[in-house]
Amino acid sequence: MIPGQGLDITYLGLLAHSVAQEDFRIVRIGSRWADTAASLNDLAQNVVDVMDHLAVTNAWVGGHAFGGSVARTVALDHHDRVNGVLLLGVEESALVPGALAAGIPVLVIQGTHDEITPAVNGEKLQAAAPGLVSVVPIEGAGHMFPETHMGATSWAIEDYLDWD
Repeated sequence: MIPGQGLDITYLGLLAHSVAQEDFRIVRIGSRWADTAASLNDLAQNVVDVMDHLAVTNAWVGGHAFGGSVARTVALDHHDRVNGVLLLGVEESALVPGALAAGIPVLVIQGTHDEITPAVNGEKLQAAAPGLVSVVPIEGAGHMFPETHMGATSWAIEDYLDWD
């Protein structure tokens, strides 16, 4: 799990703990880049470096808002390392053609009252790739739903990955 830009990784702690209780291994990855000019490709390589360090050959990669954009880039740049992508809120940049890796499933969890990464973004992404993208709305949730609606978010992840 990759946090949103400028957010401390700790806010994803309860969600990670909850999902891990269902026998999933969760790794939270903060950015080691102090340079704000690091590209998405640099940040994606950072994720793969952590995976290499932990001897993780493949995984679902996910993130919140900008962290989801990094996760999408990991899937695009390192297709063979990614089993699926988890987007906790969808940035507008995900709506451009080629923003998703071919053949890799995407689970979008979206707060219905998120004004930063609006729910319509997840719906548009699903419309663009209906065979790959599944969307789960979190009713009444704003942008920080991974923290404020941790139970519903955790359940959506666990339910999807158990099905997968």
